[in-house]
Amino acid sequence: PSPSEVTAFTPPTTVPQGTTVKIDGSTSLVLVNQALKNGFEQQFAGVQVLTNAQGSSNGINALLAGSIDIAATSRPLTAQEQEQEQGLVAIPITKDAIALVVGVNNKFRKSLTSAQVKSIFQGAIQNWSEVGGASETIRVINRPSVSGTRKIFTQLVLSSEDFGNTPNITTMDRDATTPMLQKLGSNGIGYATYTQVANQQTVRTVPIDGLTPEAANYPYQRTSYYAYKNPPSEAVKAFLGYATSPNGQQIIEDSQ
Repeated sequence: PSPSEVTAFTPPTTVPQGTTVKIDGSTSLVLVNQALKNGFEQQFAGVQVLTNAQGSSNGINALLAGSIDIAATSRPLTAQEQEQEQGLVAIPITKDAIALVVGVNNKFRKSLTSAQVKSIFQGAIQNWSEVGGASETIRVINRPSVSGTRKIFTQLVLSSEDFGNTPNITTMDRDATTPMLQKLGSNGIGYATYTQVANQQTVRTVPIDGLTPEAANYPYQRTSYYAYKNPPSEAVKAFLGYATSPNGQQIIEDSQ
């Protein structure tokens, strides 16, 4: 589903001291949230932005429960979420790519096709030799079901089909990128928001159909959102006005 009808937010000129904005959700938006927090707090004295990252679905649940003001989500709201009585709305905040990552010592240094990636994550291909690499088991490191990145990966890569349930596929207990990267070793493969791995020294990205995540026509691209309850509070209006302003969008771009 596309995001609900969105009202444009006006960039704030003043924000009352003591204003607090609580954000939780996607691990993919940690750097974006932090950059906007820093800029917002610097521009408006006496305001506070509290950020957390427990996964897109957990963020949306926290928003519904009223414990946060904004849910950062790396996927659109589901039809069920949009039908909630609280009137959830999601506005696009940034675009990014999902990268396939392997450890720097992985011997596989070729490109994978989209079909091969799907087969790997569904367990049909379990050895690197089947895609032109060394004869080693492919250890797939998957994200937990609360992960918005996992949901988008399922749609973009697996055609909304299930992941495999083979012994070589491990699902993490917590949605966190750093522990996933640490598990890759010399024969693992996983996926993450490109901005989170682009400058990592311990991993490298795998081209898909010959395209790297920087390419304009790279196949695994997605939009991330900020979701809120409608009607928005004054604090939410101010923060989203800041985030969607030219200055806020520049801050987001620089953070990536």
